[in-house]
Amino acid sequence: MSVFDVAVIGGGLAGKSTAIHLLKKGYSILILEKSNPNKSIPCAGGMAASVENYFPLDLENAIETEIKRVYFSWKNEDPVIAELSGKSPFLIVNRKNLDEILTKEVYRFGATILFSIKIESLKLVNNNWLIQCKNKKTFRAKYLVIADGSESLWASYLSLGPKKPKYASTIAINIKGLGNIEKNTVRFEFGSIKYGFAWAFPMQDSINIGLGSFIGDSKIKDKELCEYIVQSLGFKDIKYERIFKRLRIWNGFHKLHNERVLVVGDAASLCDPFLAEGIRPSLISSYYASETIDKCLTSNKNHLHEYSLLMKENWSKSMIWGKRIAEVFYRFPKIGYRLGVKRKTAPERIAQILSGEMNYSDIAGRVIRRFIFQSESKNVE
Repeated sequence: MSVFDVAVIGGGLAGKSTAIHLLKKGYSILILEKSNPNKSIPCAGGMAASVENYFPLDLENAIETEIKRVYFSWKNEDPVIAELSGKSPFLIVNRKNLDEILTKEVYRFGATILFSIKIESLKLVNNNWLIQCKNKKTFRAKYLVIADGSESLWASYLSLGPKKPKYASTIAINIKGLGNIEKNTVRFEFGSIKYGFAWAFPMQDSINIGLGSFIGDSKIKDKELCEYIVQSLGFKDIKYERIFKRLRIWNGFHKLHNERVLVVGDAASLCDPFLAEGIRPSLISSYYASETIDKCLTSNKNHLHEYSLLMKENWSKSMIWGKRIAEVFYRFPKIGYRLGVKRKTAPERIAQILSGEMNYSDIAGRVIRRFIFQSESKNVE
């Protein structure tokens, strides 16, 4: 039985990106995906243009919209508009097109990719991973990458990331047409969703609408709430599908590697706990995962601890503050909107965070102090 250099469990954005980075370095790659190749992925498609540096291919053919401004509202009133500076600092990509591009590249570089595969067991035997599948097929690989998304079956099993992941509850809706949303504008609506917010990202001829709740076990299943958000965006008497999804959100520093295995993307609980951004951490983790595995393969070492350290430095140090801001903002949303959005300098700061120019750690101390002071003052009153 031949042994692959790397097996990737999961053929989504993070899994295929990791695979292509490694394929470009000349390694043999196996990708095992549990879904069929035509499965629709609910994703708003928003990403900071700065992460193009981490993407293994040219993104041009997948870009739908270059965002120029961000529109904030409180219960569909009291608007705040933030102009984004620089050239295309925030992009909307078409996930279907993006996934098709990645799949073509995976095949072009000679990877083995299998769909509709159910894995029954993963065992490390004599420095090789033994992968046993339901169809009786067995594969071997020197290294293993777990990339099976927010509903990962293997991350906790292999002691990767948090033992008990924290989830956000989300609904994704796609509607033909743009309603009342301007072509180059994304919208964030606060105050309507308990412990969260709604968003609207324009595509070429449709709009991706999302609702998310980020604290506790609050679940969004209210059809009337969805209808309220849809109508506020200019759509009347229109049919649409609601896709429910749980997102593993960042919830503390955790080891993202073990012996000859690491975890990337949503399976690693990297999603932004404040703004629900998942594409950027998926691409960042896939890049550093491939770099770390490459070092191990070229030096005949199996220590992947550098990957966890790189993700802590390049993502998690910011997310610890994003989590703290989310916990205060979503518990006191009206105060949060007034101090975190309506404040004179806030739109520029939020725009810089969306574009990747600034981290939560750059603003968190001041923001949290203002929230706490105001919430305490309100309680005293």
